[in-house]
Amino acid sequence: MCAEMQNSSSNNGVIGYQQLRGRWTTLLNRLNDDPKVALVMNSRLGQYLSRHPSLALTALVFGAMAALPTGLFLSFALVTMTMSVVGFVFFEVFLLFVGGVTLLSVLSGIGFFSVLVSGIIYASYITIINPLYRNYPHLIKGPIQGKESESEPSEQKEMQ
Repeated sequence: MCAEMQNSSSNNGVIGYQQLRGRWTTLLNRLNDDPKVALVMNSRLGQYLSRHPSLALTALVFGAMAALPTGLFLSFALVTMTMSVVGFVFFEVFLLFVGGVTLLSVLSGIGFFSVLVSGIIYASYITIINPLYRNYPHLIKGPIQGKESESEPSEQKEMQ
């Protein structure tokens, strides 16, 4: 019984191999009949690779194995360039935002400082000028002088 199984499995292996070889041969014949492949195979490079199949296999394996890393590198380069452009734009927007906020803060501080200084100067003016006018009335000119002239006749009336 074991011998029958071994014979049937070896027969299946031979039949499977023959079918695989037949499919492979059909595929290669169809590929060789393609006009683009025929054009390449008729060139000097194609004839050289036909005479040196090991070099052709090496070139094919190298091309197949180099395709993935090259594609990954190009994808990485494209993504990196895109991100650097987008990052540059976002960084510029961020810098403009920070500059705008800083300018707003500085201008607000200058405005507050201007109001504070003008308040101090006005308070100093009132504090210094009022005692001066009271002690030195001859320095006064304008509407305040009119008030004093009104008070002078009443004083003159009292004296008379």
